[in-house]
Amino acid sequence: MWHPCTQMKDHESMPLVPIRRGHGVWLYDMNDKRYLDAVSSWWVNLFGHNHPRIKNAIKHQLDELEHVILAGFTHEPVVRLSERLSALTGLGHCFYASDGASATEIALKMSFHYWRNLGRTEKTRFVSLQNSYHGETLGALSVTDVAIFKDTYAPLLLHSEQMPSPDWRLAEKGESAEQYALRCAEALEAYMAAHHTEIAAFIIEPLVQCAAGMGMYSPVYLQMARGICNRYNVHLIADEIAVGFGRTGTMFACEQAAIKPDFICLSKGITGGYLPLSVTLCTEDIYQAFYDDSIARGFLHSHSYTGNPLACSAALATLDIFEDERVLQANRQKSVYLKRSLQQSLSELPVKNLRQIGMIAAFEVTAGRAGFQRAFYQSALERGLLLRPIGQTVYLMPPYIISESEIDWMTTEIAGLLAELPK
Repeated sequence: MWHPCTQMKDHESMPLVPIRRGHGVWLYDMNDKRYLDAVSSWWVNLFGHNHPRIKNAIKHQLDELEHVILAGFTHEPVVRLSERLSALTGLGHCFYASDGASATEIALKMSFHYWRNLGRTEKTRFVSLQNSYHGETLGALSVTDVAIFKDTYAPLLLHSEQMPSPDWRLAEKGESAEQYALRCAEALEAYMAAHHTEIAAFIIEPLVQCAAGMGMYSPVYLQMARGICNRYNVHLIADEIAVGFGRTGTMFACEQAAIKPDFICLSKGITGGYLPLSVTLCTEDIYQAFYDDSIARGFLHSHSYTGNPLACSAALATLDIFEDERVLQANRQKSVYLKRSLQQSLSELPVKNLRQIGMIAAFEVTAGRAGFQRAFYQSALERGLLLRPIGQTVYLMPPYIISESEIDWMTTEIAGLLAELPK
């Protein structure tokens, strides 16, 4: 086994954790030791492990149809899911794949091809934010700005331009999050004014730059970016792969800025964490640019498992849970409790920038710098807590079904870990 995002040599001294089963917010290893999944198994699990409703939807679909080619064929789950996602996002057309990076690739290719079909062959470039992350396939990596993922492959990548990040941790002393976001938007406008004839799209992670250490920013930046893209005839791509499906407190983060992008990329939580699925939605205008007698003007991108019925059935069950159990309303109360629990637990400990939006919370640790990331991860596992710090940033993104007592246990254990750090 070659594990993802891993230096395999590390496992000479850090044994892999073999997981046998999961239930609720807990994972259980082969010795039945349990671990609270505070990162939702890489941000995908919304309603806990072994959820009966999602599981039963997959079982039912398995008795009907496991998979069929989606070129020239269709099936009920993919049609129903497309209709529901269109209603939720206000975007009319769905193109499916299996993972977030593929959704990004589709949006980038589709934007480029749109302008080509309109005869605007000079619009070939993309713009993203500093510290952005959009995936690790070559197109997605081209608009990513995290050095450890990107630098090795730089000779293979398309050139893109990065704009100042509105992450409020980068603001000057005395500058509010909104003031800083507006200043960053001014820089974006200046660049677009000078280069818009060459730019196909601006891609952005709405409200939270997750791989940058949960960098959060004011929704005013999204409002300004939408206006700038409109003025300069540039597509706006919203990468909601990590922040969609309720993570920021609304179904999609863009809702908090009252904007609609030209493309939205969705994955991770779309199936509740049960099966691989991603989707890129676009506007009617973009779809119509490909609708033609010429096959060359069509969008010929494809994946073998596009629109897989089992994954679509899991996604439909996930959306049913959102509707029937009033998840967003419950999460608002739970996020308040999480914030209070963190403030009480961490008040006297070496942390800064404690921040939260919806069911995402994060802070920076100001002690124990040498080898912190690995040591903190291992110490947390010993206490029965799954955390994956990003540098000095510890973040929490638990399943939405976490209880108040489990929140208190989680924050108390984190406080214990921080109290043990060398001064």
